[in-house]
Amino acid sequence: MARSGAIKGMAHITGGGLLENIPRCLPKGVRALVDASSWPFPAVFSWLQEAGHITPFELARTFNCGIGMVLVVAENALDSTLEALRAANETAYAIGRIEPQKDREARCRVYAHKSAWNSREGFDTDNKGIE
Repeated sequence: MARSGAIKGMAHITGGGLLENIPRCLPKGVRALVDASSWPFPAVFSWLQEAGHITPFELARTFNCGIGMVLVVAENALDSTLEALRAANETAYAIGRIEPQKDREARCRVYAHKSAWNSREGFDTDNKGIE
């Protein structure tokens, strides 16, 4: 899969969470839009969020929230990449997309239009996670 050229970028989601790690593998002028409702939110993060009174913005900035590795692939390679990962017994989700970045926009935006990550109505890290 890597040799096919389908993978355009990779980000290991460690300290710095989704918001800081994903942009490191992106070229200038684009940003990642990540839909937080596209994968199951692990119970440990629900517990951390509740115990620490952590906003979705802080979760996305600090933790991987269940996504350990992000692969950026061309849209036309998405299905075959997911199939290959699942065939290798990896858990994989399509979690977002890449779009042109406008002036002063964050390089990574994590959002949920519906209730996700224990938010009542959804959230958007472009608004610092305020519900």
